[in-house]
Order: sequence, then structure tokens, then C-alpha cells
Amino acid sequence: MSAGRRINLKQARMLLDKDFVISEIDKRIYGSFIEHLGRAVYGGIYEPGHSEADEQGFRRDVMELVKELQVPIVRYPGGNFVSGYNWEDGVGPKEDRPKRLELAWKMIETNEVGTNEFADWAKKVNTEVMMAVNLGTRGIDAARNLVEYCNHPGGTYWSDLRKSHGYQEPHKIKTWCLGNEMDGPWQIGHMNAEDYGKKALEAAKVMKWVDDSIELVSCGSSSTGMKTFPEWEATSLDITYEAVDYVSLHQYYGNPNNDTESYLAKSLDMDHFIKTVISTCDYIKAKKRSKKTLMLSFDEWNVWYHSHSADKQLKPWQVAPPQLEDVYNFEDALLVGCMLITMLKHSDRVKMACMAQLVNVIAPIMTSNGGGAWKQTIFYPYLHTSVYGRGKALQPVISSDKYDSKEFTDVPYLESVSVYDEESEAVTIFAVNRSLTDELHLDCDVRSFAGYQLVEHIVLENDDLKAVNTEQCEQVKPHSNGNALLQDGKIEATLAKASWNVIRLAKK
Repeated sequence: MSAGRRINLKQARMLLDKDFVISEIDKRIYGSFIEHLGRAVYGGIYEPGHSEADEQGFRRDVMELVKELQVPIVRYPGGNFVSGYNWEDGVGPKEDRPKRLELAWKMIETNEVGTNEFADWAKKVNTEVMMAVNLGTRGIDAARNLVEYCNHPGGTYWSDLRKSHGYQEPHKIKTWCLGNEMDGPWQIGHMNAEDYGKKALEAAKVMKWVDDSIELVSCGSSSTGMKTFPEWEATSLDITYEAVDYVSLHQYYGNPNNDTESYLAKSLDMDHFIKTVISTCDYIKAKKRSKKTLMLSFDEWNVWYHSHSADKQLKPWQVAPPQLEDVYNFEDALLVGCMLITMLKHSDRVKMACMAQLVNVIAPIMTSNGGGAWKQTIFYPYLHTSVYGRGKALQPVISSDKYDSKEFTDVPYLESVSVYDEESEAVTIFAVNRSLTDELHLDCDVRSFAGYQLVEHIVLENDDLKAVNTEQCEQVKPHSNGNALLQDGKIEATLAKASWNVIRLAKK
């Protein structure tokens, strides 16, 4: 590359060293979410009579896409849905299951799919279940009974009931959420932080008495925009701290004003959110003089704004209506990439995360009823990080040109993190060029990885920031024609304007 051409490029330098370890990455950071909402379940993962349906009614084409993503854990059954859900409605003979008015999303819930069916589906796609319990209309008793039903071997009422339903072996569900967004006035059973803390603590006690091997997630704030944030965390965790293992974070971003420079910088807000929750947890730890460090579960995150106007037109009390079906564009994929990078930079504390959601509802995978399944634009950064982002997250030392937007100042054009897999002797660099107009010249020092060679440079790019993928046409998909070059311990690459990049190295 000539020096003359470099003058016209944005510039970034990065130093990677195998000793600059942030943390071993918990694979559950690449989790997702299925809620009984819209077409996530019915018409999404489950559609009896479809040409791709298996013997239980689950769509094989969807299962193949989920397996391609290597999703390690899926949160279920909600979401706002869980705060009005009677789990007993979804077990036993299907012909005996009641249809219910589902108040959170104003639809009819048929209960054709419940706890056992979802556990079956999870096994088929090689994932674990993160089960949420209802602390809205229900509480301590229903929570302990569900743990007994799912996890106890047998010889008791609820475990033997499971056996009578055809499941001799327990599901052994490890991770459990103590309610959902209980800080939100929209939530069925909404309560203040102190009342939630007391209820969650009592539920946690009996759930762990039934099965002391489980992990519990306490509800954090519904977003950074809540007026009670972060006091909600401080107050509730002051009660639940020693009884739980994680606190949840939820955050969605959008670009309704078409300010893309600010939009691509939203991951800086996510970074601040994570740091604030960590600080709050550590304040409670210090206050209690506890030896335990609380971890974070970012169990709802994504882009969500495209479907808002369409959802207002939906008539209530339908079965599986097309709710929250955001059609994602290319710039959404760039922000999703930045958000994934941000969580990896905090992998020492963010141990679990769930892209919300997995199929049809604000999702990387879309289907048509009776038709095909396809990959949305956001599928690809999720795929690349899940597949290549296993190992140790490395703290990059970055110097990058910056810009100011309407909402943010000093935004680096380069957003990046690296992952080192000692077992396979592989290094992967994930990088986003936020510049909408210019290429970015990246100079990366990798002398710590002597004897490594370049495997490939994957690029997701498109001249149209609003380009989308549909069942008929995939406009946004990656290629492996990136121009990264490794020589004398340094990588040089020109990152295309507004692009997602995956640069892979391996030991010779």
C-alpha cells in the first residue's frame, strides 16, 4: 500500500499480546431467547404440517440455522409473557391444555408447546435452557414446584408427574431467572425494588433447597433509561446478593431519526451501562464485606425499532400474530457487531447474554408460515463471534482516529476485540469500521504470536446501509476477499467503509 493512499484513509493502530487476557469467555455469552410472543414459537420453531416439520412439529430448517449459530443457551418462556404464565398449562396431554388470554402481548396462548417440548427442542439444537419463573402473578410455590418438576429424579409429586408425562429422566436445567423486568410498570405484577428483592430472595431459597446445583439470575433494570436505574440494582441486590449468581441487563437500540453516526456509537452507551452495573454490584459486595463477586447476564439485547408502527395496527387476541418482526438492514448488523465486541471486552463479568430473540421476533432468523427460513443481516456478526469467539478475550491496545456525532463525542472509528483459543492455536480479530465515508487503515502488532499465519479476512459490507435480506433475496452476506496481510509480526489491512471484519490467524 502506498504512503500516498494512506494519507486519504482513516488510521488505526492496535497491539495484541497473548498475555493481555481479559478473561476466559463463557460460551453462554452467545445465547439467545425464545418467548411465547408473536411467531417465535408458533410459526417459528414449531409448525406442524410444514414440509420441514419433524415428528414433534419442530421445523428442521430452523433447527439447522440455530445449529449453525452454535447457540449455547436459550432463555425461555419469557420475557413479559412469563409474568402471567402458569407453567402447569404447558405440560401433560396437549388435548387437555387450556387456551389462555395472554395479557402481556394481547394474544391467545394455545399451550401446544410447553416446558417438556421446549426441552426436547433444546436437545435437538444442542443448546441448554435458561428457564424463567413467574414472579408476577405467581411466586415462591410455583417456582419451587417447577424446579422439582424439571430437575428432581423422582419419588415426589411433581417429579413423578413429569414421569407420567413421558419424561423419565429430569431435564437438569441449570440456569433460572427470577422473574422478568419487574422494575417496569408495564410488567404484570410490577413492584418496587425492595418488594422484588424480598420476593426473589424467598423464591431463590426454596429453589436452591430443591436443587442446590442451579444458578439464579436476579432482575436488573429494564434499560438504562429507567428512572430507577441503577438504584433498582443497589436496593434489590442488597437483599438478594448472597442468594443469586447473576444480575440481568436489558437494552435495545434503534435509529428512528436516521442518525447513523450516533447509531453506530450506541455500543458506547452499552459499555457505560455494563460498567455502571459492575460498579453497583461491587458497591454491594463491599457494603456486605462479601467474598463473592456477582456476574452479569445480559439476557436481552438487540436492535428493536423497525416494527413499532406495524405492531400498533395489530388486532388483539390472535394466535401467533406477526409481532415485533423487525426487518434488519445492513447498519443494524454493524451495531450488533459493535455490541458483541463490547460484551467480549467485559467477558470477565458478562458471563451470559441472550440476543433477543432467535426466530421471527426481533431475530436473526426469519420464516414464512408454510414457506422458507432465511438469515437476516444480523445473523452474520452473531454467527462469526459464536463460532470463532471461543477462548480467551484479549484486551487490545487501540489508537484510532475519532469523530463526534449528535449524541456522542470522541467515537473511535475502530471498534475491535480479539479472541485467543489456546487449544486450537487460533487468534481471531473482530473489527468494525464505523466510518460511513472512508476506508480505515489498520496496523496491528501481533509479534506475540510468532509462527502464526493468516487464515482469512471475512468482510461484511454493502454500499447501501439500508439493504435487507428477504426470503427471495440475500443482499447482505459476507465474503472472504478481505485484504489483510501478515508480515514480520504485523497485520496491515484496509477495512472498507462501514464494515464488519473477521481476521483469522492460526499457528503454522
